[in-house]
This record gives sequence, C-alpha cells and structure tokens, in this order.
Amino acid sequence: MAGGKRPRFGSLQYYPRKRAAKQIPSVNWRVVKGDGILGFIGYKVGMATAYVKDNTQKSMTLGKKISIPVTIIEMPNMKVFSVRFYKNSHAIKDVIVSNDKELKRKVKVPKTLKNFDAEVPKDYDDVRIIVYSLPSQTSVKKTPDIIELAVGASNKLDFIKTLIGKEITPDAFFKNMLVDARALTKGKGLVGPVKRFGISLKAHKSEKGVRRPGSLAPWHPARVTFRTPMAGQLGMFSRVNYNENVVHSGKISEKNINPPSGFTHYGNINTNYILLKGSVQGPAKRQVLLTPSFRPTKLQAKKKFEFIEVIA
Repeated sequence: MAGGKRPRFGSLQYYPRKRAAKQIPSVNWRVVKGDGILGFIGYKVGMATAYVKDNTQKSMTLGKKISIPVTIIEMPNMKVFSVRFYKNSHAIKDVIVSNDKELKRKVKVPKTLKNFDAEVPKDYDDVRIIVYSLPSQTSVKKTPDIIELAVGASNKLDFIKTLIGKEITPDAFFKNMLVDARALTKGKGLVGPVKRFGISLKAHKSEKGVRRPGSLAPWHPARVTFRTPMAGQLGMFSRVNYNENVVHSGKISEKNINPPSGFTHYGNINTNYILLKGSVQGPAKRQVLLTPSFRPTKLQAKKKFEFIEVIA
C-alpha cells in the first residue's frame, strides 16, 4: 500500500515567522464598528469549566444545564492618556490629557497639562484616544499597557471629553455580543522544522539528520527559498480569535469566582472579569485586546448562555 502524501504544515500567509514587535497587536479601526469605546485591555487568567443554562434556540440542549470550557480574562479599569487627531488618515496632533504617576513607568509625561480646548486643531476628520490600563489594581504587574482605540459616536470629540480624567469601566461594554480577541500566542523559542512545520521524520538510518528536510533547494536557482521548512522562532505571534461568545461579565465584589488557592500561574482576580466561551491564545497574564466582532456569523451570534457558576 502506498504511503499517504500531503503538503507540509505551516501557513505561508503569516510571514515572516518571527516574534511580534509589540505585546498588544495593532487593529485596523476602519473595519471595527460600534458605539462607545471599541476596545478594552484585559489580562488572561486561564481556562475553567462553567456551568450554564443553554438558551440557544433550536439547540439540542435548549433549557438544560450544561458545562462548557471558558477563558477568564481580568479587565481592570482604563484611563485616557491622550487624544489623537487625524486628517486624511494621518495623525496630525496628540493632546496629552493625563500625567498620572503610573505612566512614568512607561512614557515621559509633562509636569503640567495644557488646556485641552485650546489645543484642539481646527481642521481634522477623525479622533481616536490613547488609553492605558491600570494593572496595579490587579495582581499581575504595575506597569500600564498603552494602546490606541477608536470610538463610535455621532460627535466623537464630545464623547471623548466625558472620558478624560475618569476611569473607564467595562460594565456595559461586552454584554450580549461577540468579541474578537487579539493577543500573542505562547512563545516556544527556537524549534526545529518537525515541530514548526510538521514535516515527517526521515528513516532512522538517513544521513545528515532525521529531523530535517530531505532537500533544502535545487541547484538553480542557487539559493534557499523561504518556502523551505527550517528551524526558527515558534510562538509569540500576533493572532486574532474571531467571534468569541461572552458567557458572563461582572465584578469580583459582586460575584466571587476565585478558587480558594487562586488561579494557577495567576493568583486572585481583584477587579472586573469576563468569561469567553472556548480558548484564547497566550499564557496566563498575557495582555488581550478585546474588540467588537467586525464580521459576526449567524452560528455564533445565536448562541445564548445563562451563567450559573465556575469550576476552576
């Protein structure tokens, strides 16, 4: 019987396969639509099992209590660092509106702030905000993470003015909706082509290595092409999980889901949290940027779950 043949694994869509430049991936805000703030920074706690009541119409378990895998993400409050004005898709001015001491760990901040209304440019066509998280409220770390977020409102500038100087909470942000989770995958470091691309092992008596490709390239062109599976970086890649179902969101002061000994590799949740059905890329304590789903599917949108409890 002939052996099965297949192409080697490893999508060439993501190239080059190297470590991401930033801890929080960038977002194409032109495709993300919604009302209010269109993103929120969270920190992955880990996975658990949640007991829920299935309220999905035409589901085989409609009205029954089922257990599903969930990913827990802690979401401390955020604050606005600066307001960025755009003209013809180019940033023309940044107006800093916060000089909190937490920011000194990350960026240089002025000692005094200028009058915001006087600094607003006369001609612009879009406004976005630079926000920073408050991880000091959690048990993860103290250095804040900074990211640019878009806002959805009829008058964006007036809406942004209501956020300046206040802590932004995720209370009514992710309820009954689908979200996209942007984060970096778990880093594996330098690995060989068998693990990196899934090539087959050669016969045990092969010369010049068993865990390497049979041929690097032809004689001509006299170079190794990028399609050749070779050793290199695996993990720490920027990826997006689309259409994650929000199972539950709340505050730890209202419903405590911490296990007695805390979550493995994380500790206890101290602030807000959110439960997403399924898995999210990255290890514990990894930064996760949640945004409204920009291409929701009917299959995921119709799923409804009534949260009961968590078993870590």
